[in-house]
Amino acid sequence: MTMLFVLCGEVLRYKTMKYKNIVKGKFISRLNRFIANVEINGKTEIAHVKNTGRCKELLVPSADIYLEKSDDPKRKTKYDLICVLKENGVFVNIDSQVVNHIAADWLKRSGIFSENAIIKREVKYGSSRFDIYIEDGERKAFMEVKGVTLEDKGEVRFPDAPTARGVKHINELIKCIDDGYEAYILFVIQMKGVSYFTPNDLTHKEFGDTLRRASKKGVRIIAVDCIVSSDSIEIDSEVEVRL
Repeated sequence: MTMLFVLCGEVLRYKTMKYKNIVKGKFISRLNRFIANVEINGKTEIAHVKNTGRCKELLVPSADIYLEKSDDPKRKTKYDLICVLKENGVFVNIDSQVVNHIAADWLKRSGIFSENAIIKREVKYGSSRFDIYIEDGERKAFMEVKGVTLEDKGEVRFPDAPTARGVKHINELIKCIDDGYEAYILFVIQMKGVSYFTPNDLTHKEFGDTLRRASKKGVRIIAVDCIVSSDSIEIDSEVEVRL
């Protein structure tokens, strides 16, 4: 096994992610991938959207949303849009940055690795950088973590927009398998009440084809749902994967 990796991150110890200073609002419009117009207490404000995906089925006019108010006076936007309440009463967290944090706690209680496993973020291997590196005795593994927010009648899909970067990550994990490491892709479904996960071939068939090839090569594909509220998110249970 070629040891060509650099441990860049700190050991992770997370469980439920709790947000602070949460306020309720209404979604108005998305100005670009990062900024949206929102209504808070009858006043129009701009907010940072913590998800660069399309989220078209979630970010609809007048949707109930939850935002975290920043106490940093230097910020251009005072609010981060972190959660949407769907018409069916389901909370959907859309913070794409949170999934790597909550993945570490789930890994330690998932049974895949021991409670003593060393888990680190943003680890470089060769010319690649993976979300998580796990070392558990003789076992060494790399993992990519993807947040999932697209749901339709219980079916959840990824991606919601073409992702060349996602395809690259999968191919790099296949190389890790070839080099003797374990490799995983963890799809974190940022809501409850779903039936199964499947790749979104209609949006990006190359991603689905590459995911299926990776599975055959030995990359383990896992999907988990989350308990979500207006101010928190925690990984809960495994969900069926249909490739």
